[in-house]
Amino acid sequence: QVQLVESGGGLVQPGGSLRLSCAASGRIFRVNVMGWYRQTPGMQREMVATITHDRGGSTSYGDAVKGRFTISRDNAKNTVYLQMNNLKSEDTAVYYCNAMIVDAVLINRNKWGQGTQVTVSS
Repeated sequence: QVQLVESGGGLVQPGGSLRLSCAASGRIFRVNVMGWYRQTPGMQREMVATITHDRGGSTSYGDAVKGRFTISRDNAKNTVYLQMNNLKSEDTAVYYCNAMIVDAVLINRNKWGQGTQVTVSS
């Protein structure tokens, strides 16, 4: 069974940094686009950043995080990272990893992680 496991959330002061990780595991043929989304209570889930599989990885960012967050990936480990710098209180949310995965029997699966809480507070 293909799954995503996240780690790295927690409590940080404004202006601080955190790094999130998300690893895909299971019978995987290929992991295509990977990304991070976030959600606060009563709000829709919003895109934070995405990265493609190709060499160099094409990236895109939500307007709220441009210049502060950096997404990267290690294709050999089927892992995506989100480096978050200069965190603000409005970054407080549950962060979800997402990946488009082709499994070992070549079925495309849109997978989500379980979510990790990021709290920015003094």
